[in-house]
Amino acid sequence: MQKVAHASRVHIDIEADNIDAEATRLETHGARRIERIKDWWVMEAPTGQRFCVVPPVSKHFDATANQWD
Repeated sequence: MQKVAHASRVHIDIEADNIDAEATRLETHGARRIERIKDWWVMEAPTGQRFCVVPPVSKHFDATANQWD
């Protein structure tokens, strides 16, 4: 759990090996960048749901990652 200064909500992290490219791809689907924190982006979906695009943390990231064209 984490204390936040906004309304409580479910938070999703999206792992990406190229954070800026993934943020740009998500913008083409209507998301917008909210804030850069360290080496990740806090983003917001068109519905208002916030999520983060973060560097890989899963030890099997390379073997299990989806690739979007």
